Amino acid sequence: MKIQVISPDPKRTAQAVQMLNGMDLLEVQGSTAALHALPQAVNASMASLLVLDGVDASALGAVSRFTHEHPQVDTLVLSAEISPDFLLQAMQAGVREVLPAAADAAALRAAVQRALHRRAPPAASSTTPAQVLSFLGCKGGNGTSVLAANLAYRLAGNGARRVALIDLDLQSGNSLLLLSDQRASSDVAEVARNVQRLDADLLRAAMVQVDETLFVLPAPEDIGQALEVKAAQVKAIVQQARQMFDFVVLDLGGRIDPLTLQALDLSAHIYAVLQLKLPQLRDARRLRALLNSLEVPPHKVHWIVNRYDRHGELPLQSLVQALDGTPVSTVPNHFDAVSTAVNQGQPIARNSPVARALDDMARTLLPQEAPRKEGWLAQLLGSR
Repeated sequence: MKIQVISPDPKRTAQAVQMLNGMDLLEVQGSTAALHALPQAVNASMASLLVLDGVDASALGAVSRFTHEHPQVDTLVLSAEISPDFLLQAMQAGVREVLPAAADAAALRAAVQRALHRRAPPAASSTTPAQVLSFLGCKGGNGTSVLAANLAYRLAGNGARRVALIDLDLQSGNSLLLLSDQRASSDVAEVARNVQRLDADLLRAAMVQVDETLFVLPAPEDIGQALEVKAAQVKAIVQQARQMFDFVVLDLGGRIDPLTLQALDLSAHIYAVLQLKLPQLRDARRLRALLNSLEVPPHKVHWIVNRYDRHGELPLQSLVQALDGTPVSTVPNHFDAVSTAVNQGQPIARNSPVARALDDMARTLLPQEAPRKEGWLAQLLGSR
């Protein structure tokens, strides 16, 4: 991988080159040039990664023009400006990562390693496009996001499968907060704005890695940005994720809109989440009628009663009857475990009945292994 360091200060150029020299599989070159003349400063044999030193807000225009003309080149910035506004502007300019100007060799090398990781082929465990799983609440407050996030975590299986969790509850989503206390550097709206540059590298760089093979693309913090996301952009993001992961889990929240409809169309399984309360029986009938009117195949839709209490006032059969005999699954009520997980920003504890129910759900989505054939000695002993 070829890296070019560019700085208006020759001493800073030499220092950064020295920090990176000796890293495996890297060819490091340095140039001293003004950042507004970026195209002229970049060598004819294009580098895969640019390390730009001394970038301030006034230089981001030139950086943006370069990144949009050369989306195949990753850009890493060293800057004395690290305010949230500057970081957002840098991301919008196509910068992959911003480091403080005083970053030491270890920090710079780690950033380059992350760039190498992003550029590595992010192949899923098979060549088959990922299954898309959508979680849709009959109404808000049903725990839809908790189930979506924790099923994604269970599917990842401590590294067994690559899973993407995409928060499409754009105006009130909190999927990342349910699994990690990490701060996101990007979100669905940011990726949507750059959809013309969307590839595996860009999507991976925008996601937060919360476990070995579990990656989250969060909803935007700014509701105004959420309103700018279009259905076609959602389609492009999900289709790109399908090429990178084994499963793509979509948290749709509790609303039906053009974005939701696009997600449902891409989904192999749709989990409609409700609680066993009288008003929600009516909500379930309405949602079922709507999905039927949209010609969503009934076999795609799975009804889940969350926080189920078998000693509750309404029997489960009431919902089955309201849905004309459609089968219904349940996730038990275990308030303490779920509340603790949500408040700590962690997955639900493995020994919780909620986690066990999600494990059962995950198993229905995994290919069934063929029974292992026993050797002739075991067969002989077993027949005795």
